[in-house]
Amino acid sequence: MKIMLAYHRFNLDSKIVSTTLEHAKSFKAQLHLVTSIETGEAVPKNEFDRAEENLQRGVDCVTNLLETQNMAGEDLVEFASRNKIDELIVGVKSKSKLGKLLFGSTAQHVILHASCPVLTVKE
Repeated sequence: MKIMLAYHRFNLDSKIVSTTLEHAKSFKAQLHLVTSIETGEAVPKNEFDRAEENLQRGVDCVTNLLETQNMAGEDLVEFASRNKIDELIVGVKSKSKLGKLLFGSTAQHVILHASCPVLTVKE
């Protein structure tokens, strides 16, 4: 089984990390830690490496950094489909309707377009 954690800067002690590790251990799954950034954006390499190290607590963890000019949600959905991900985990935050209209919502795009089940975790 393959589980994908889609993230953009999270606290390693957060609920999404503990939930992801619990799922990965329960299902003896390979964990894919995936983030998508716009081409030219500074890559948070130290955060990315630290996240991978901390998520390898008893699970097989692979990191994937996607650089693109697309929306992050599109990249994450495409990655999940291309890599035959069985479960996708995303964090959600409360946003006003106006905020979603103006800025879009990566989690919303993933939930509506993913080809696999999506587990949302409220931060």
